[in-house]
Amino acid sequence: MATIRVSTTIEAPVEQVWEYVRDISTHTEWMADAESIAFRDEQTEGLGTEFNCLTKIGPIKFTDEMVITEWIEQSSIGVRHTGLVAGEGRFTLTPAGTNRTEFCWIEDLLFPMWMGGPLRNLMGARILEWVWRRNLKTLRAKFARPSE
Repeated sequence: MATIRVSTTIEAPVEQVWEYVRDISTHTEWMADAESIAFRDEQTEGLGTEFNCLTKIGPIKFTDEMVITEWIEQSSIGVRHTGLVAGEGRFTLTPAGTNRTEFCWIEDLLFPMWMGGPLRNLMGARILEWVWRRNLKTLRAKFARPSE
């Protein structure tokens, strides 16, 4: 199992950041590794939401099957990965002063043996940490105020 943790401070209040990230379909706008998201039924948010995310990292492409396991308004979204890569993940949003949000993303994942043999979890964690740090820069930029 590999643990990946990344975080950033976003220059916007929790309520505003939550309104954007609660819409799972927008995650492809800020996650470079998420090519598309397809919900498995009519439910698109909240506890029990199931979706598939076509994921691409370098030459590797696979469908990440997920279900929302935690949904606390303006606070957190938890997921369980049940596809090729298995494990649990969670986004948390915490106020960080006036009109700022600390966004933390932590995942515990198990990568398949063919993704690097005995070192697969270490290698997978290093790669995803690098990708997800870029993703959080993109998310943070969504809330950047234009220069006046």
